[in-house]
Amino acid sequence: MFALNLIRGCLSVYVLATSLGLADTLPIVAHRDPIEIDAGMSLAQAIDLTLEKHPDNAWLKALEEESAALDQRSKSWLAGAPSLGLFFQEATSGTLHYGDASVKAPLWNFGQRDAEQAVARQAESSAQSQSAAVKLRVAGLVRAALWDMELQQIRYDQAQNEVGVFEQLLAKVERRVELGDLPRADLLLAKTELLQKRAVLTQAEAEVMHARKRYASITQMTKVPGNYRETLADIAEIQQNHPALVAINNQITRKQAEVEAIRAVGSGQPDVAVGINTDHGPDERSNKTESFNIAVSVPFGGSAHLAPRVAAANVELNRLVADRGQLSRDLEQAHHEAEHNLEVNRAELVIAEQLKQAAEEHLKMTELSFSLGEINLLDLLRIQSRAQQAILNAKERSVILERDKALYNQAVGVTP
Repeated sequence: MFALNLIRGCLSVYVLATSLGLADTLPIVAHRDPIEIDAGMSLAQAIDLTLEKHPDNAWLKALEEESAALDQRSKSWLAGAPSLGLFFQEATSGTLHYGDASVKAPLWNFGQRDAEQAVARQAESSAQSQSAAVKLRVAGLVRAALWDMELQQIRYDQAQNEVGVFEQLLAKVERRVELGDLPRADLLLAKTELLQKRAVLTQAEAEVMHARKRYASITQMTKVPGNYRETLADIAEIQQNHPALVAINNQITRKQAEVEAIRAVGSGQPDVAVGINTDHGPDERSNKTESFNIAVSVPFGGSAHLAPRVAAANVELNRLVADRGQLSRDLEQAHHEAEHNLEVNRAELVIAEQLKQAAEEHLKMTELSFSLGEINLLDLLRIQSRAQQAILNAKERSVILERDKALYNQAVGVTP
């Protein structure tokens, strides 16, 4: 009864396909996303080329410019820009003239310049570590895109092989139906199975194109390294020199330096003013006096005004500390998953290879039995489906294991 229902279902699918004009036509998709294999390109070169066009490049350059500006400021002998002052006074009677010219310059507080130099140094280190962290992140995107393309390509190749197998099977069934060895229902069933395989091939082709487009979108190029398999890194746990940890640690160190620099401002910047003034009467016989003067102003009592700036910087500092704690947990989790996936996929690859070998041997026996008329077409199709799935699983597991090596290297912070 089950076999009869299956044949009826397949007949319905075939009739529907015939009515749509698809029974003897291989679906063709006009859209193509071409990819060119560059045997001379390495994975490291592909990552570097991707990084050159990555949107974060503008941000990284801005960080470098910021650190250069902070360094230039910290090397200045003055805490701010000097100012020139001019003053002239004349009595309404015209009997007195007074003029004053002075230059005022803000001075560093004790230890403030050193604090600003520390901020500049930490800004430079932070910019460099951010560059390494971005490169690792880009490497992860490129790795994932490359292995996704290969996995989708394997599925497409398998679907294409299955179409070829079922085309050959259909030809055999047609001959046997003509000879009267098989019923016409088997011919309809074989044609329906071929249609379904062609539909799978079309979908597999679409997934290949999607994967290629993702790679091209990430890398902004269509060239693919000829070989991007990686050697598994000999790192058993997350190290403190992991680029992501180094980047956030440098951010924290910089923010700590900024807090100290704000505190060094104290109540404000002291000023020193140096100038000359003249004082004389309305005619040449009047006494004329010229003098040199210097003045120093020291602000005080500004702690209440400085406290909000210190508190705001501390909020940012503690936010970074919290982010570091969460990042450490995320990295440990990613490392655990990558390590576990490697172990599981190594074991599954061995099993998949054994299943593939057994399925291929079983399929040969089944094909022989079908040719001798010992089993029907439904049994052959069922065993063929199982064998093809076993073959595909073995191929996929081989690729997935290589992909997992790359993902493990990514998790422990290794950049090609």
